[in-house]
Amino acid sequence: MSEGPEQLIPAPERPRDESETARYLTWLAAERGLRFADFAELQRWSVEHLEDFWQSIWDFFEVISHAPAASVLAERVMPGARWFEGTTLNFAEHALRAAEEIGDDVAIHAFSQSREDETVTFGELRERVAHVAAGLVELGVGRGDRVAAYLPNIPEAVIAYLATASLGAIWASCAPEFGVKGVLDRLGQIEPKVLFAVDGYRYGSKDVDRRADVQAIREGLAGVEHVIGVRYLAADVDDALPWTELVAIGARTGRALEFEAVPFDHPLSVLFTSGTTGLPKPIVHGHGGIILEHFKNHALHWDLGPGDRLMWFSTTSWMVWNAVVSALMLRASIVLIDGNPMGPDPDLQWRLIERWRPTVVGLSAGFLLHGMREQREPAAEFDLGSIRQLGVVGSPLPTAAFDWVHAQFGDDVLLNVGSGGTDVCTGLVQGGPWQPVWRGEMAGASLGVDVCAFDDRGDEVVGELGELVVRAPMPSMPVGFWGDEDGSRYRAAYFDTYPGVWRHGDWIRFSAAGSCIITGRSDATLNRGGVRLGTADFYGVVDAFAEVADSLVVHLDDPDGGNGELLLFVVPVEGHVVDDSLVARLRSAIRDQLSPRHTPDRVLAVAGLPHTRTGKKLEVPVKRILLGRPLAEAVDPDAVDDASALQQFVDLAAAR
Repeated sequence: MSEGPEQLIPAPERPRDESETARYLTWLAAERGLRFADFAELQRWSVEHLEDFWQSIWDFFEVISHAPAASVLAERVMPGARWFEGTTLNFAEHALRAAEEIGDDVAIHAFSQSREDETVTFGELRERVAHVAAGLVELGVGRGDRVAAYLPNIPEAVIAYLATASLGAIWASCAPEFGVKGVLDRLGQIEPKVLFAVDGYRYGSKDVDRRADVQAIREGLAGVEHVIGVRYLAADVDDALPWTELVAIGARTGRALEFEAVPFDHPLSVLFTSGTTGLPKPIVHGHGGIILEHFKNHALHWDLGPGDRLMWFSTTSWMVWNAVVSALMLRASIVLIDGNPMGPDPDLQWRLIERWRPTVVGLSAGFLLHGMREQREPAAEFDLGSIRQLGVVGSPLPTAAFDWVHAQFGDDVLLNVGSGGTDVCTGLVQGGPWQPVWRGEMAGASLGVDVCAFDDRGDEVVGELGELVVRAPMPSMPVGFWGDEDGSRYRAAYFDTYPGVWRHGDWIRFSAAGSCIITGRSDATLNRGGVRLGTADFYGVVDAFAEVADSLVVHLDDPDGGNGELLLFVVPVEGHVVDDSLVARLRSAIRDQLSPRHTPDRVLAVAGLPHTRTGKKLEVPVKRILLGRPLAEAVDPDAVDDASALQQFVDLAAAR
């Protein structure tokens, strides 16, 4: 293993003049008399002077408030931090204010495998939101009511979200890939008043009729008073008010678009965790936290500004979808991808980049690894010259993929690999225009995030693995969990291990240079003979093999205190097999590059591997199954992308 990080692209002396970071630095110098020599100095100021930093974000981005705040942060305490008490504001007002100045500019480019492509200008978006908001008012929706959606990534979802937010109502959504149980496990917790739903969806070349599921979901959500049907494939949703009629009702009212001014921490949306091992946590995010965090994140890390365009594939179930919509606050346009980004055309995303010319693009680690293994040269095959920044989140990106991306795009495209989560709806660690690209590592802590690694005693460690923790409040930390009246579930989720410090649940290593590597979930750490290793370290070695399409590693602990058993599951690339030669080379590479103690006891070929619906590997549920836990207790199959892949582990557990 490398003793220190290696730079692929060095940090510039100053961010390029037209970047949002450069504008912010110029503003800080003029308005606050503050100047910084490099990003590390800026980041240090942002956490040491937390209140000054977030007030500067508020002022620089000209947050619209309808009442003054008594303070920026009442007290640096977690949980229970109170930000900008007394102020009132509205997320939708910030997302739509660009329509007043650039109404004819495109806000949404929408690609779909199920319907014709569509573009929506800022002016059209504001008008449609006004009509849907007015229609919801006619249905009795108001401040504090919950509005739920069973919708794909289409313009109607964005419009309904913004209309809901404008009223001070609370949004939650599930993608139609979820079955009835998965939807009820999530939306059933918040008791929505209105449900938006489609008749079905297309994934690649396959049509899936969801009308019976919608009916079952409706019956399972006792509080639903109205279902709004979005005709999507070919049929209307049974016993539902059509979307077109809702819009017509709203238009007939003549009601102008108004924005309910709500307190900083008034709920904007409820986001759900993956829920692979129990009911998903219903994480409540507030208007103010999302406004401030996404202004900072999108502009100062993603470098999004007026006239830019963001393309990042997501379903409506993933926090990335909410983050994509927030790009509208920066007067940037967004590209919506509805369908299967990998098929039937595996080059779909490259073609969409060539067509829609996004400046910031998010791609999955799996997609980039596929291109690397296939020895593709997308920058030569397609016109990708619009890209200024390439973002990767969700799963770790192996070092070899860093090299491949750099070989394709050179120094002109910033590879920004980051990690955060649904819990904060942003990145905790990532890169940006004033940071280097470290080979195989993330650039470091995000602005305004006091993040580090803790050992078991709660002491900060550098150069060794530890728990990822956040030591100071963030505006986008959850308002709470829905229904958790006394806050006990919220405290148990993040603050029980280190009182007063947020424990995120990831296993991380920071270098002396500030860069970092997340090696997987801390509860999936591989502990062999007292030597701990993160699962991402494993995948960085294994997934570099051209014969390996996917892999998963688990360590089965020995209750008697022995080394236990380390199992490596491998999905071979089509045309290859997991034979003795491949097993020997895998074991040798792991022994040489990682640790002799972590040489797998067994390497097993499998037909496929289960992931969460956002692509994360399921080490902990698979481990539970192999240790004898019944499938229904180990994992919720409805939260898995391919539930059939679980059976092979059930069979293996029975054989053991």
